[in-house]
Amino acid sequence: MVRYKATIAYDGSSFAGFQRQPNKRTVQGEVEKVLQRLNSGDSVTIHGSGRTDAGVHAINQVLHFDLPQQRDEEKLRFALDTQTPDDISVKFIEQVEDEFHSRYHPHHKIYQYQIDLAKARRPFTRQFAAHFPYELDIEAMKLAAKKLEGTHDFTSFCATGSSVEDKVRTIDYIDIHHDIEKEWLTITYKGNGFLYKMVRLITGTLLKLGNNRLYMPVESILAAKDQSLNLWTAPAEGLYLVDVIYDNN
Repeated sequence: MVRYKATIAYDGSSFAGFQRQPNKRTVQGEVEKVLQRLNSGDSVTIHGSGRTDAGVHAINQVLHFDLPQQRDEEKLRFALDTQTPDDISVKFIEQVEDEFHSRYHPHHKIYQYQIDLAKARRPFTRQFAAHFPYELDIEAMKLAAKKLEGTHDFTSFCATGSSVEDKVRTIDYIDIHHDIEKEWLTITYKGNGFLYKMVRLITGTLLKLGNNRLYMPVESILAAKDQSLNLWTAPAEGLYLVDVIYDNN
């Protein structure tokens, strides 16, 4: 078998998430359907660097899959790109060593959360940014974000339903950029791994804090290690998986 690494982008608006699910449209399901056609009808399983939820987008999602024979990388990329639906783009494909695994090979991820701050929702970005038309103390948000950087147990910022036991993760940085003129806020996260809905829970918490509606300090939420705190999960449409950076790159 020959292993291939692919980088894809997708508009998550009409997907039930990345992972294959029965009777639902998913990114994994659409890509695997095309690979099966290209593999003479034999099924091919793809493995993503991680799962994105329904409505979440990706600019650079990385996956790998195995084929029984060597293919020209560009021809394979072109075939996948032109036969997958228009809301999926296959950007790169390269042959890799058999030991490479898109999920388990050490890596860091970069996520971005886009927020429309205008009083009236912009109709052309409604599926690609969350709308939050309220006053925000940006400096208070930045100070709180700094307290979440570093290595911590992020149990409080993991949604229920996760089967992961070890909830210690490292956030390298959280960058908050406020474009006053465009009435737009971008929050960028880089870390060595993120728990189920962790970025959306942190984003929701920072927005509540910025609007003076957070009922307890961020450091107390972190220290509580409690998944039942009923934090606000920011909407899916604002979240993007921007990049996956492997340690040997």
